[in-house]
Amino acid sequence: MEEKGYCILLADDEPIERMALAKRLKKYFGENCQICQAENGKEALDVFRQKQCQVVIMDIAMPEMNGVEAAERIRALDSECSIIFLSAYDDFAYARKAIQIRALDYLLKPCEDEDLVAVIEEAIHQAERRTREVKRQNAAQMAPPEAGRVAEQAETVEGEGLEVPAAGRLAAGETMQDQQMVRAAAREHAAVERMAQAAEKIRDYLQKNYMKEISMQEAARMMEYSDAYFCKLFKQCFGQNFTTYLTILRVNEAKKLLQDPLANIREVSMKVGYYDSNYFAKVFKRYTGMIPSDYRDSQNAQK
Repeated sequence: MEEKGYCILLADDEPIERMALAKRLKKYFGENCQICQAENGKEALDVFRQKQCQVVIMDIAMPEMNGVEAAERIRALDSECSIIFLSAYDDFAYARKAIQIRALDYLLKPCEDEDLVAVIEEAIHQAERRTREVKRQNAAQMAPPEAGRVAEQAETVEGEGLEVPAAGRLAAGETMQDQQMVRAAAREHAAVERMAQAAEKIRDYLQKNYMKEISMQEAARMMEYSDAYFCKLFKQCFGQNFTTYLTILRVNEAKKLLQDPLANIREVSMKVGYYDSNYFAKVFKRYTGMIPSDYRDSQNAQK
């Protein structure tokens, strides 16, 4: 890649929003990213064609061409770039459209730094992985057949059915308002129960699969939810987006493994779902303030 790092396109019709977001990205990613800006969907499409950005952060409500249409056109030009929607619209239809475009995530304004950084880290990591894959394929095409085989070998390492009282005859001393309140309370209780069950189902799935390279779309499919519903449900259940929750889970599991004074950092990285130990170290340090080896040594020094 260029010395300026990965190109991130910010598309938002509010100049202050763009500047604030650019400042946040520079704070966390510094020279690892080159930031381009656009004030509407049409300009975003033009900038993308010129710069071939690896990451696109797109508002939805913009003049001339909205974010969804611009993202669809960008996806047609590049099937691999990471598209992230950052919008004030908590709209199920927009979330569904984002999934159809294969957006990496759908974040709501105002977005916490923790959510934003986790998603951008994942987007950059995916871009790095794609770059390595292209280099590997190019090298394989240029190398003799036997060398190609050697290189390939080296790299292989709903509800509970709660009953809601039906409208009927009023009991003695009961008013219509009383009955409506009882039915509303029963519906609310049923909804809370369904949400609790869904949260437990999701939590159990991630606890059993965090060590694999899973995506939000894959998790939704394995749990037999539609992608758009899963996206909205996850936020309702945990107050976080999928990427942030999974990252925190992996870091916490890594901290447990690092209690072992003989823990091998590369092995710990693999066991918690990070197949790039350098990326693992970067994520771990952001959440704990220490690289994995220092964390391991500090924990064992206290024993």
